[in-house]
Amino acid sequence: MLGILGAADEYNNAGALIGLDATDNAELLGALRKMNPIQRQRTINKLSNTGHPSRGSRSEMEKHFSELPQYIKDGLSKGDLRLADTVIYSIKLANSKTVKMFETQDDRQIGLRNISNAKLPKNQALLVSGVILLAGVSVDQTPDNIMSTNFAALENIPALATGETDLKANKKQIFPETSNAVFKTTNFHSVPLGYYKLANPRLILDDILIELTVQLGTVNGIAANTYLYAGLHGTITTP
Repeated sequence: MLGILGAADEYNNAGALIGLDATDNAELLGALRKMNPIQRQRTINKLSNTGHPSRGSRSEMEKHFSELPQYIKDGLSKGDLRLADTVIYSIKLANSKTVKMFETQDDRQIGLRNISNAKLPKNQALLVSGVILLAGVSVDQTPDNIMSTNFAALENIPALATGETDLKANKKQIFPETSNAVFKTTNFHSVPLGYYKLANPRLILDDILIELTVQLGTVNGIAANTYLYAGLHGTITTP
């Protein structure tokens, strides 16, 4: 496995990527002994040369490599998978006090959501670095008009801004019921509109049910064709 470290050059902690974090690790030492001198030196150089440190959600993702399943680690080390920035999103009608942004009956449809069945595709793992929540009023409930809706800050619809949002993956809390006030970022010019940065980013693995729920205390003042846009921003493994 160490002989293909060239595929891991884009990662700054190649040892963690292949599951060999410490220089006294018996598995690492055993693998090094089996290499010819040139191959051994090249491998040591790759493990010790961190290059420029990663930033943002990529840096956060690298801290969670140890939590990845072995088949995803193998795909990353071989170059079959790579890391990419992404936003997993879904648009849903805000017509009740409980709005489930990802549901098992959902199908992927460009402009409405980019995953099916409220799960990531096979071989994809997402480190959620932040959550986006926006709202807009569509002309009607036809898909084309929903997709062309202007999504803006929750400040424009007070009943949405006073609600709460929580995020779970496989029934485990990523963040508990949190006031939607955290998405009111209109006056924060260094923060994207409707963006809530997680202090403790969490990993969501493939084939795990994603549950992002918006709870409202009232629907007063919410227009009939009001839609919510929810996005999970972070770093994902992808082919």
